[in-house]
Formats: sequence, C-alpha cells, structure tokens
Amino acid sequence: KHIKSSCSLVAYNTDQAGMNTTHTHQIKQQEKRCFVFVTCLLYLVTDLDFSPFDDYLLATCSADETVKLWRVCDLDQDQPSNAEVTLSAADGRLEIVLFHPAASGLLAVASARGVQVWDVTRDTALTGKHTPSVFIPITITALNTRSCLQLLYFKCSLKPYSDCVQGHQGNRDSRVLWVKDDNLLTTGFNQMRQQEVRLWDSRKLSSSLSSLSLATSNARCFSGSLFMFREADLSLSLSVSHCLTDVSTRGVALVPKLALDVSCCEVLRLMQLSDNFIVPISYQVPRKDFHADLYPDTVGHTPAVTAEDWWKGENKQVVTSSVLVTASTSSSPLSTPSSSAAPSRSPSSTSGLSSGFLPSPSPSQSSRAIHSMLGPSSKFRHIQGAVLHRDTHITNLRGLHLTTPGECDGFCANGQRVAVPLAIAGGQIAVFELSQPGKLPDTALPTIQNSVNVADFCWDPFDTHKLVVAGDDAKIRVWQIPKGGLTETLTEPERVLRGHTEKIYSIKFHPHASGLLASSSYDLTVRLWNLETGEEVKRLSGHQDQIFGMAWSPDGKLLATVCKDGKVRLYDPRKSTLPIQEGPGPEGQRGARVVWVCDGKYLLVSGFDSRSERQLYLFSAESLASGSVASAPADVSPSTLIPFYDPDTSVLILTGKGDTRVYIYEIVPEAPYFMECSSFHSSEPHKGLCFLPKAECDVRDVEVARAIRLGKTTIEPVAFRVPRVKVRKEFFQDDVFPETAVWWDASLTAAAWLSGSNGQHRKISLRPNDMTPVSEAPKEAPVRKYLPSSVYLEEKTDEQKKEELLSAMVAKLGNREDPLPQESYEGVDEDEWAKYLAQIIVMGAQVVGRAFARALRQEFAASQAAAEARGGAGRQSAAASSFTGMTLQEAQQILNISTLTPEEIQKNYEHLFKVNDKAVGGSFYLQSKVVRAKERLDEELSIQQQHQTKPPEQQQT
Repeated sequence: KHIKSSCSLVAYNTDQAGMNTTHTHQIKQQEKRCFVFVTCLLYLVTDLDFSPFDDYLLATCSADETVKLWRVCDLDQDQPSNAEVTLSAADGRLEIVLFHPAASGLLAVASARGVQVWDVTRDTALTGKHTPSVFIPITITALNTRSCLQLLYFKCSLKPYSDCVQGHQGNRDSRVLWVKDDNLLTTGFNQMRQQEVRLWDSRKLSSSLSSLSLATSNARCFSGSLFMFREADLSLSLSVSHCLTDVSTRGVALVPKLALDVSCCEVLRLMQLSDNFIVPISYQVPRKDFHADLYPDTVGHTPAVTAEDWWKGENKQVVTSSVLVTASTSSSPLSTPSSSAAPSRSPSSTSGLSSGFLPSPSPSQSSRAIHSMLGPSSKFRHIQGAVLHRDTHITNLRGLHLTTPGECDGFCANGQRVAVPLAIAGGQIAVFELSQPGKLPDTALPTIQNSVNVADFCWDPFDTHKLVVAGDDAKIRVWQIPKGGLTETLTEPERVLRGHTEKIYSIKFHPHASGLLASSSYDLTVRLWNLETGEEVKRLSGHQDQIFGMAWSPDGKLLATVCKDGKVRLYDPRKSTLPIQEGPGPEGQRGARVVWVCDGKYLLVSGFDSRSERQLYLFSAESLASGSVASAPADVSPSTLIPFYDPDTSVLILTGKGDTRVYIYEIVPEAPYFMECSSFHSSEPHKGLCFLPKAECDVRDVEVARAIRLGKTTIEPVAFRVPRVKVRKEFFQDDVFPETAVWWDASLTAAAWLSGSNGQHRKISLRPNDMTPVSEAPKEAPVRKYLPSSVYLEEKTDEQKKEELLSAMVAKLGNREDPLPQESYEGVDEDEWAKYLAQIIVMGAQVVGRAFARALRQEFAASQAAAEARGGAGRQSAAASSFTGMTLQEAQQILNISTLTPEEIQKNYEHLFKVNDKAVGGSFYLQSKVVRAKERLDEELSIQQQHQTKPPEQQQT
C-alpha cells in the first residue's frame, strides 16, 4: 500500500479500485472521520503523490497506463467524479508518480519500461522512455530491476544521460531518497535477505559511503517498527533509532514541516498506515519553551520555476520561509498558486499552512508570532482546588437520593445551609446548617416532606430561609425554613403554585427581582411566577421537545433555553411569549445546560455532540442563528457537565454527577475563547458541586471561589485558590478580586420588573480594612545578587583570589540575617531550611574529603610503582622510597630543593601547596603530590639524623 501526506490531507490506496483521503489535522485530534472515496476507473492505484505547491492537488497512476490529477475537496463538500487532468502515458503498467520539488506542473512517471517527464499544464511528455523504474527529480535517481543505482540528467537540447552503479545485491524492491549535501540514501536487501540501508555520494557512485544492515524480512515495509535514519554531520555514517508500534505497518508518509506543531517542539511527524488505522507518530524534542534552533527556514508553497523554464535549463530552489510565520498565518484563508480555482476550505489551527513566501521575521515579529501561536495564557491557569479541613465537614450522611433527574443539580446550598434529597418515600429533603459541622446522629433527622418525588429544587437567592421545590405532580411548593434550621419535620408548605399540566423539569429564580420564578415543564412551556401572589404571570411557548435547561441574562432582561430539539432559544418575556432568536444547539440529545458569560455577550452551552461526547459550545447572544463561535471538547461521560460562572474573574467551573474531575476554564470574548486551567480531582465520585456567594471566600488566602461538594456520605467545603508568592499575599489581590455585585440582595420587586423596570445590583469591595491593595504596594528595589562582571575580569594575585573565595564562603555560611530566596514562597519553614543547609554543608565536606583522599591514593599508587622501578641508594632510603611510594630525587624535583634543610623544605612546601589550591586553578592531585614529597623529604632527614648519631662501627655495618 502507498500513503502520502500534504499539510492538509493524507491519502492512501486500497486493495480495491480507488483511494481514500482524510484531513491530517483531524487525525491529529484523534477524532473519528468519514473518508472520501475517489474512483479511478476499474484499476488499482499503484502510486500517488501530492503537489508540493497545492495541498489539494493529488496525482495518481494506475495499471490502466494513465496518470490522473484530482482536485480533492473538503470532506463536507461533494468530491469530483472525474479527474481534472488525465495523462496517457501508454507505457504499460505505471508504478511511480512524483511531482517535481521546485517546478510547478512538472510530473515524473515510471513504469517497468522506463521513465517519462510530463508538463501537466500542456499535457505533453517532455522526455521519452528510459530504463529506470524508481526516481526522484530534479536529477532523476533510480534503482532499476537489476539493483543498479542510476542517475538520469535531463536538459533541453541534449539527450538524457545517466550514471549507473551496482546498488543492493538483493533482487527485491528498493527505495531511494535524496539527503543532505547531494547524498543519496537507498534501502533494499542484501544477499542474506537482510534489510539494508546505504549512503551514497551522488558525485562519486563507485561505492557507497556507508551501509547498515537491519532485520531479516521479506516485507518491503518494516513490520511492527518504524525506522528513522539521520546523517551525521562529520562522519557521514548512519545511526538508527526505532519506534515500536502496536500494529503492522503497511506504509509510512512524512508530514511536511509546515504542518508540525512547533508549540510542543515537534520536529517530525509520520503517518503510519496499518490494516485498520492511520496512526500519527510524533517526534518531539523534550524542551519546556520554544527553541528557534530546532526550526530553520523550510521550503514554502511557491514554486521556483515553471515546467517550461526548467526544461530550458533554468535551475532555481524554492524560496524558504520561517515555520513561525507560517504557523502564525494558519488562521487566515489560503489561496492556491495553481491556475485553477482552489476549493473553499475552513482554516485549521493545526495545519500550519502558508499561502506563499513570507520574509523571515524580525526578533520582535518572531516574539509576536510565538505569542500568537501559543495563544494568551490565563492568570488562573494554576488555580488549585482543595477540600477544607475535616472539622468543616458534615459526615455520616445516610439514605441520599442518587438518581435525581438530569435537569436537577442534585442538591443546592446557600451561605448558611444545604438541602439534600433523600431516597425516602414522599420526596423528603434534609436541610443541614453549614455552621454546625460534624458527624450526624444515627437516628432519624427532621426533613421536608413533599409527598411526591422531587424533580428540582433551589434556594431563593434573596432569602436564605426560603426553599422552592418542584415535584412530579406539576406543582411547585414553597417552604420556609425556621431560624436555626429544621428541628421538626415540615409537612405543610408556605405556598403551592399550580398551573403546569405535566411534570416540571427545572426552576430558576430571577437574578434581580425578588419573588420572580421561572419553571419549565413537560408541557413544553416556560412559566413565570410571582411568589408574593402565587400567580402565573407569563407563559412562554415555542419549544418542540424537552427543555434541558434555562438561564436568566445578567441584567435580568432575557431568558435563554436549550432544548432537546437541537435549538438554543432566546426570550424577552416582557415583550413576547415566542422566542426572539433561535439557533442550532448541541447535536446530542442526552442533556444540556446553558449559562451567560462575558457580561451577557455570549451563551455557553454544555452538552453532547453527535457521538455522545461531552462538548462546550459558545454562542453569540446577538446572532444565535449563525451557530457556535467556538467549542471545546471535554471527555466521554453519560452525565451532563453542570456549569458555574464567576462574572468577576470570568472563570468557568464545570463538573458532572458521578465525576471525579472538575474542569476549570477562563472565558474570554475573543479567540481562543476557552483558556483551560488546572483541573481539580477528587478521590471519589461526587454528587456534584454547589457554589456559595463570593462573600464566603477567604480573600486573605486568595480564594476566588468556594463550593460545597456532596459525596456519598459527606458534605465537604472546597476552596479554589490562586497561588501567590508569600511576600505578596500580605496584600489584597485586587487584580483577581474586583468589586463584586451583591447578587444576594434584590434590586427590585417582581411587580416592578413586570411593569418594565430594570434593576442593577450594587457592588462592594471584598478588601478587608487592614489590607493594602497589591496595586498600591510599594515597589521593591532590585537587589544585585552578584558582583558586576568587571570585578571578576580584573587581574588578581593567587592570594587575593584565595582570600575573596574564603570570605565569600564564610559570609554565605555565616549570614543568617538575610533570608534565602526560597523563604519568600508559601509553605517554607525556617527550621526546615536550616536543617537542609546543615545537610548540604556536611555532604559538601564529605565530598571534598573523599576527593582529596582518592587523589592521595592515586598519587601513592603511581609513585610507589615508579619508586620500585628506580630504587634508592641505601637500604633505609630504599625502604622509605618503597613505603612512601616516591624516590628522593622525585621529592626534590617536586619541591624544587637542592639541599635538604628543614627551613627550605617547609618554605617551598607552603608556597606550592597554596598555588596548587583548587580554588585558584589547581587540583587535589597536585596538592597530594606536594604533601607526599614533603613526607618523603622529612623521612629522609630523619634517616640522615639517625645515621649521624650512630657509632662509626654501626654505620659501616
């Protein structure tokens, strides 16, 4: 099988007549894609190739002796039924087709009979037939059936001539490729049927420069592993590394450089074709940041010459362009340099294409290109979620109702209490005071008895004691919780709202008007209620199926709904009972939620796509009919993601029932719209999260949101914090805590809103009185940590260097007043740093001692061997030389001493020991030599003194 790739498409042939194509960037996103089938008469496609200057122009050759050029369209468009150009080579079964790398419209075709070069713009063969069967232009390189390496040279007025040399010794298929510095790389088989790789110099084909044998196999493609070779810069030798794959390889295509993801340091990407899959294999350099040295300028999409000019003898190289520029321009519409019109296609953020040559950017342009390529980063990207101390938990929960309807959040909470449904007959709800944490008793608890199953329930945002419950009997009950919490079971609600004819889906309070409630039902209506009078005040229609969710706009003027019929609708309840806007929503029918973001400019919908995968969609509130402006994939799970949006920070937090992960995004009103932040993971699945008012957050600990997490048996507070440096945390972080709206206080009544009035929440600052805003904090003067380079460049004596080094060491170890830089970060204990510092000092001393002892042992062994070879004059002196491992002459040469006197020995020893200190450029080994020399000379002086004190008769013996 054959597989080829352009920057936008990857194509391969099949075992039947025809071929398949699909987008490479879609494969990279690991999505399931339908394939486009292009018919090629009744013959098998033997080879194919993409134009280097047109990503959607594909050439194929087949056994019907024709070459066809296809204009492939996007997958959502109708594919052409006929080829754009058909070339009749009439040269037998065609085996190879290849575009010229520099000339436009130039195509080479090979068969068992020979090679032809075609100008596709004129439907003309520029050359006749020549014997090789596999080639690469400009100079056509071939391995023919006799395993000969052959070079063909074509010019306008001369007959093509060639160079030929014996190639691989095996008679099986071979491949050839141009590599660096006019060298050729060939693959084939040797006499032992081993896969072999050879490197050739095209200027001297008498013998190969290097060769490498691989595994024994009969397959032309390497089964089970992919091999990548690189040419060494100096030795011209071959080194090989392989990547083991899970499936057998049927073909491999190299993706062009312009399509690589430079943001993650991807330097190479292959497309592996197996029996059932196309697998992208990415090679990345493990670096944290972008490195321009990995990406030299690469060839662009503009041809250097035309086919006619090339045939006349003109040779030019394709102009190169920067990968950064092509990556930064990938979001703009692209034009095709071909004379025919290119099909319209949507730009891809991963394709990285360029519509032509662009000059190399300046450093400032490169930095802007990198920023544009990587995208803006969120200041909340390192947000951390943490469950608060166990003392704040409510434990020993029993009998929780874990199968609430999908439109219900599962439980609800306000700043004082939390309501939890129980799996007890009669639709009972337990209410727990957050101010009374601890273990619940094993006895029965006082509850709210609704007498029917609970469909949805929520707290009144302006009254922490009022709980509204919707039931399966199409009624809405209003309950009043006494101060201090439930002390006895409640059986009679304060008010019952009647009007719906079917089961209720969900209920939502108005964000500004007190006592104004919206409810959606199976009767496909949305009704507005005035809780003060208990009357239905508005009835909205226009839905064709189940209403998944609804949300009031931040200003309270509009109501948005998302429906099972795949529509997102927008209502102005005071003006019309029908939607004022509607547009396409999520394709999946498993559930959805909607919330307003970015000051009411956008609607965010969490739902499912056509493959039942969870997705996030962003819609413009001004033009719902145009569809979503952006989307972000989540994961695969049956539960709907329940969103919470903080308008102060524009942070979106989502999780589903039964999930263990909480997704966090910052939503911005321009591209990329979704900026993903760190996720919060819990140890066990939770029923859901319910967020408290902003006033409950601990701003001293930079807590931007606080939620209540309902587990299987516990209720736990969860704090979401933004990590800040310890030194700066003493200031109020006004960059993440702007003035917040007091949405827990009503700004008008339901009657006033119905009459046409609009309210607005007052705003307050969360800054404590004893904290200074970080924007007003005094600027810290920069402190130079190191001396200027001029100090180190001055010429100094060895003694000055030694003194400065010792002074710096003493000052570093002895100064306890200046804190270490690490102490400015959160969670650093001074005692702990002192312990670590002591360990470092002890370990450093051990390392120095071991190194000095090792140097002494090495010097002793070498000197001892030399002393045994040379010997000494007297027996005692020889014994001393053997014991110390150094002869007397060596010791005198080391210390530069002619006469043995204690004063001269001590003087020279001190001088040489200092100048050979490691701190001034010496080494432990040289110092050990000096020490051993002094010991040998001291021993010699001792022997001489003993010899002088002995009687003459003993001296003679």
